[in-house]
Amino acid sequence: MSVFSCVGLIGRLDSESTAYSLKRLIAYLRKQNVEILLDEETAAVFDDAPQEIVSREELGNRCGLIIVVGGDGSLLSAARAFAGKPIKILGINRGRLGFLTDISPHEIEYRVGDVLNGKFISETRFLLESNIVRDGQCIYSGIALNDVVLHPGQFIRMIEFELFINEEFVYRQRSDGLIISSPTGSTAYALSCGGPIMHPSLDAIVLVPMNPHVLNSRPLLVPGNSSIRLRVSVDNNLAPQITNDGQVHAATKGGDDVIITKSEKSIELIHPTAHNFYETCRGKLGWASENTGNK
Repeated sequence: MSVFSCVGLIGRLDSESTAYSLKRLIAYLRKQNVEILLDEETAAVFDDAPQEIVSREELGNRCGLIIVVGGDGSLLSAARAFAGKPIKILGINRGRLGFLTDISPHEIEYRVGDVLNGKFISETRFLLESNIVRDGQCIYSGIALNDVVLHPGQFIRMIEFELFINEEFVYRQRSDGLIISSPTGSTAYALSCGGPIMHPSLDAIVLVPMNPHVLNSRPLLVPGNSSIRLRVSVDNNLAPQITNDGQVHAATKGGDDVIITKSEKSIELIHPTAHNFYETCRGKLGWASENTGNK
């Protein structure tokens, strides 16, 4: 008997391969006698949705397990939607790299079957909260699983800002922006900009400058409970943007404070029992796979 009586499914809408995997997953779950729910967006991939269709809010209230079929972007969206809810999230990779969606399509029945039988690894991932404060008032608030990024927006132009950590001045910088990343996001945008790879269990945040106009700027690792404040310079002749997980955007203006902290909300990701972070890095990042340590 499954340890999950109700399973919610979310899939990327613009992919035929995702639709195929969703149909295959539904066919398998039906045989396991679990209740299957689709959110309204996912149901759009079907001409005639075969299961009950509900809102994402209801999906989070009724399901013990959410299975995301798609790439890491799909899982990031689900993480923000279900953050703080007592549910588990499992990813099936139909994207490219797939650091978060770690079940291969050909393993669906085998790996999902193990999960339904209670055979999985569970881990809690914290999210980041970002707030834009203007004239003492919070005008925007958002959360991110991977990263919060200050950047110029649609223009290719340097921006200027000041960085404070726990209200201590760190530096004033001109650059293409700054990435504030959780350990989960350290293998995403932050990595491509020269940031370190962080183990997901670390309670830390990394700040990675984007093309700084100095030669001695380096990524900065700070404790997870740090309060990070960016003061947007009034000398900027454009409105820099804040982006959460590369998906949700908000504009700033000179004099605004952008405050980033660890969110009180978290999510619970589950993986197959064979999951290993370092093996994932070897496979996804092309590290040498030969083990000569015991020779």
